Amino acid sequence: MRLSAMGDVAMTAPVLRAFVKQYPTVQITVVSRPFFKPFFDGIPNLSFLAFDEKERHKGFIGLLRLFRDLRKLKIDAFADLHNVLRSKVVRTLFALSGKKVAAVDKGREGKKALTAAENKLFEPLPTMFENHIQVFQKLGFTVDLSNPEFPEKAVLSPEIVSIIGKNHQKLIGIAPFAQYDAKVYPLDLMKEVIRKLAESRSFGTENKILLFGGGKKEIEILDSISSPYKNVINMAGKIKFQQELQLISNLDVMLSMDSGNAHIAAMLGVKVVTLWGATHPFAGFAPFNQPLQNALVSDRNLFPKLPTSVYGNKIVEGYEDAMRTITVDSIVKVLNDSKQVN
Repeated sequence: MRLSAMGDVAMTAPVLRAFVKQYPTVQITVVSRPFFKPFFDGIPNLSFLAFDEKERHKGFIGLLRLFRDLRKLKIDAFADLHNVLRSKVVRTLFALSGKKVAAVDKGREGKKALTAAENKLFEPLPTMFENHIQVFQKLGFTVDLSNPEFPEKAVLSPEIVSIIGKNHQKLIGIAPFAQYDAKVYPLDLMKEVIRKLAESRSFGTENKILLFGGGKKEIEILDSISSPYKNVINMAGKIKFQQELQLISNLDVMLSMDSGNAHIAAMLGVKVVTLWGATHPFAGFAPFNQPLQNALVSDRNLFPKLPTSVYGNKIVEGYEDAMRTITVDSIVKVLNDSKQVN
């Protein structure tokens, strides 16, 4: 069970892919929001139960219904990968019925030490993937992530091809937004990154840059960024979510903030370059199977309190320009050096 957020749900997919490969006789049921179902499409021996927070599974009575819905599936064990009030209720009901249960350890003490303003303990914490593995270990299943498998590239529909075209040197995705401003690379510098990528040519062929985002404000910004270039295309609002996943699976590289787009691309086997402002990959949320050199962080010599928070939701005075220490040229270099994982 993992209900939110988008990136966190996406981070469960690589672990579950490894699990079903290593335990092919075990049936898994994923409980999550219906919007996230495409994350798990094509994984063998895995079914999806949509969490209906507005009606059937609303409130405490709804959680009792969810428990009954799951009992009908003859569940033997319950893996709580969220460890919030809702999942705790369901987990407790399974425990009281005599079933094996285990919950993810969120490592709050370690995160508190990592983000402390004074006496900071700056060292890497266990990744979310390692935390998920520990949950299954408690249930009696050892999961090995050393040789991950990824889904095949999706065949792009004629609709998508008509939008992005066919001829390009490299297909680069850029997701320039995040939930909190402290995690967003300055727009003027991002425009310079895009300009350099758009103007780069090899063997007479251009890069194709695809911009990802959502919501009216973001779409307007992305339209203004893409308008000067023929080979920069704003994909926001043009295709459905499942089509967006298919398109991302075909990217050569994705440039993202510390956000859900990074985890979506990583779960699909795409090379991901991430930019980190108030947050840091040491908190355990780096994208799956990506080298540390692809995580470009703000300068801690100039901003020693970094990371200031796990989620980027804390504003620290004087740290507004921390991400400006990540240079445009360093981003372009890592993107140009990147090749697909899958």
